[in-house]
Amino acid sequence: MSLWDIIVWPFARLLEILYNWTDSYGLAIILFALVVNLILLPFMAKSKKGMMKTTRIQPQLKELEKKHRGNQQKYQQEVMKLYKEQGASPTSGCLWSLIPFPILIALYSVIRQPLGSMMGLGDESIKKLTEWATQNAGFVASKQGTYDQIGVADAIHKNWDAVTSALGNFDGKLLNIDYSFLGMNLGSIPDWKIWNFDFSSADILATIGLFLIPVVSAGLQAASMWISQKMNNQVATNADGEQDTDAAKAANQTNATMMLMMPLMSLWIGFSMPAAISIYWIAQAVFGAVQDYFLTKHYRKVYDEEDAVKQEIAAKRRAEEAEKERQRALRREQNPDGITDNVSKKKIRQQEKEAAEKAARAYEAKKNPVQESEEKKPLSGDPERPYSRGRAYDPAHYGRKRSAGSDAEQTEE
Repeated sequence: MSLWDIIVWPFARLLEILYNWTDSYGLAIILFALVVNLILLPFMAKSKKGMMKTTRIQPQLKELEKKHRGNQQKYQQEVMKLYKEQGASPTSGCLWSLIPFPILIALYSVIRQPLGSMMGLGDESIKKLTEWATQNAGFVASKQGTYDQIGVADAIHKNWDAVTSALGNFDGKLLNIDYSFLGMNLGSIPDWKIWNFDFSSADILATIGLFLIPVVSAGLQAASMWISQKMNNQVATNADGEQDTDAAKAANQTNATMMLMMPLMSLWIGFSMPAAISIYWIAQAVFGAVQDYFLTKHYRKVYDEEDAVKQEIAAKRRAEEAEKERQRALRREQNPDGITDNVSKKKIRQQEKEAAEKAARAYEAKKNPVQESEEKKPLSGDPERPYSRGRAYDPAHYGRKRSAGSDAEQTEE
């Protein structure tokens, strides 16, 4: 058993159980989609929360873009900081939303190979059944052999008694699969060439029904994505908790390609694979839309409460700013010169300090008067050496001329 067989095995067992329980292949496919949605609910909830958080901060991202226009590095830093503060990620919603695609591939493998997956038959048993269907039931194998097992399983259903009589039930593994659902064979591939339809045929309603299945699938994919995006836009708020859907709409323009590609891919799959795949996709879209509605409603309630708190804080801040502005206007009206009470008191205190210092200096000068002659008298007593400290002094030492009085004194000596 290969790794892929191990991955496919639980899906094959689930579809087998649902078919044995309902005895309807179409209803089993629909219930399969429901079970898958319930299993993936925690992951889808995480994806929805991430997408709504990303949409929610679009107005703030727009403000950052305006603020840091021309400085891409600073803008990226602020964006990452905002994502971290809000607990959001630009890829969180996308990653979780990709989980259904591997399940779709696994289901396609189960539908394409019912003998090996749902019935668990080996290659030798499949070969025996194929030979019997070719010889006794008019089965013709295709060149590619892609959907031969579906043809063999359909031949077994139409000739159940004959095949079990000839080959037995393969230890109870053989399964009588009826692909008919609402008059349509879900094992067949819908034909998109409507101009080739034989409108006089008795099976024309089934042919038209098969043609409509991929169309309905694509339409539901487009509608569910549009509704989901519309609901997500309503949670976009700015930093004050005020709704700003314009920013979210502008940011979601990048999703326009996805909204076009998904329905087109669904349409292509519907007209190139068995109709059972499109039935699964339709059921998946319906259950997904219901799930998305309730998840959006839940998270909107949570975010509305957060926005109410933000709006209350913003209103209080605006009221405080308005009161401050009113007080400033009142002071400007009372003091046209722009001198406020606080400034006047400050000036008065400074003037009082300066006056006290001046009075103190005047008092000290009056208390200790200094004679002008003393003030001008050199410390050394020598006018020519006012700053000497009484050391032995030779007037000619520095090449200075002696005064007349000094020469006379020297002559007398």
